[in-house]
Amino acid sequence: MSVITGADACAAGSSSIEEQRREGRAREYWPAVGCLFLGIFAIVTTEILPIGLLTPIGNTFAVSDGTAGWLMTVPGVLAAVCAPVVTVSTGRLDRRTMLVALIVLLAVANFLAAIAPAFWVVLVARSLVGVVIGGFWSIGAGLAPRLVRPAAVGTATAVIFAAVPAGSVLGLPAGTQLGEHIGWRASFVVMGVLALAVSAALLVLLPPLPAHRVTRAEVLRALLRGAGTRIGLVATCLIVIAHFGAYTYVTPFLEQVTHVDRGLIGIYLLTFGVAGIVGNFVAGVTMARHLRATFVTCAGLIAAATLLFPLLARRDAGAIGLLVVWGLAYGAVPACSQTWFARCAPQAREAATVVFTSSFQLALATGALLGGGAVDATSPAGVMVCAGAVALAMVAAVSVLGGPRDDAAQAW
Repeated sequence: MSVITGADACAAGSSSIEEQRREGRAREYWPAVGCLFLGIFAIVTTEILPIGLLTPIGNTFAVSDGTAGWLMTVPGVLAAVCAPVVTVSTGRLDRRTMLVALIVLLAVANFLAAIAPAFWVVLVARSLVGVVIGGFWSIGAGLAPRLVRPAAVGTATAVIFAAVPAGSVLGLPAGTQLGEHIGWRASFVVMGVLALAVSAALLVLLPPLPAHRVTRAEVLRALLRGAGTRIGLVATCLIVIAHFGAYTYVTPFLEQVTHVDRGLIGIYLLTFGVAGIVGNFVAGVTMARHLRATFVTCAGLIAAATLLFPLLARRDAGAIGLLVVWGLAYGAVPACSQTWFARCAPQAREAATVVFTSSFQLALATGALLGGGAVDATSPAGVMVCAGAVALAMVAAVSVLGGPRDDAAQAW
């Protein structure tokens, strides 16, 4: 007589759910999709919050803009490392449990930053943010197929990834404005409270998600050996380095070159974010059939915007116009990158998301670090030119190396 263990039952239940999902008969969990959106929104906003508060944080601790840029570099590096480590080491745990625990850790990190007496304490808090980013993104970003019917996966994925530009539209401008009027520490307190609320929503609305197709180290290694994955890594790293190398220091540029009043910086960042949301949903349509072309077009627009910034953004109208172009292009980048890796590993979605998260966050950290060196050595205008050159390198690389076939969208 065979014995069915608890693990076997979980696996069988998960398998049954997946089979029903493929047949379109399983219950859908759209509120859970909304919770994932809120979770990623809280994470993205926390991650990029220093962009709008770079100057006041630097002034508080008497550090330069380049040094303050470490607040973006540190979480990026930790996220790149933690994406595979957290995902593999917790592979057999229920994914709901992991997501709730990670969002609670995000709340702790925000509260720690808010009370930090020294710059190094803020860096410790940002390290915790990196752990959250690596774990939550790797586990949560690829859950849409387990929450909705197959025909709705694309829509659910677009909703989840809309949290990225939404963080720029709502989170960053709101945090910047709050920091200007009450103090930058208040912005982190608000984010901590939001994280606690999201953790409660996840606990209530996300269904149990037993481990399914556990991500192991050998699965990641096999994925990295694929030519398509390697091209995706090159493309993602170049365009993300270009974006964050420049965008991390867009506030100093607007203050020093465009001479925007400090109190209006949030409006400029809001403009960028609104364009990003539009770009995200436009890409949701175009990348289904033309992924490579969409990705390359985004890189070309980012290159054009950053290269023209020192010339045309000296006036308000020019700065706003270029931020719209830049936002439209960057809004599509995360979804393009995630979709690229997913098509390279249709049978290992979580592994594909791990690769996406690690490469994206490592590139983010590298971009912020290199941008900080460039802005300290030259000027905010100089870092824009450097970023534009890197974005052009991405266009050239993907044009030469190629990418996943667009007809692979049918299988994906």
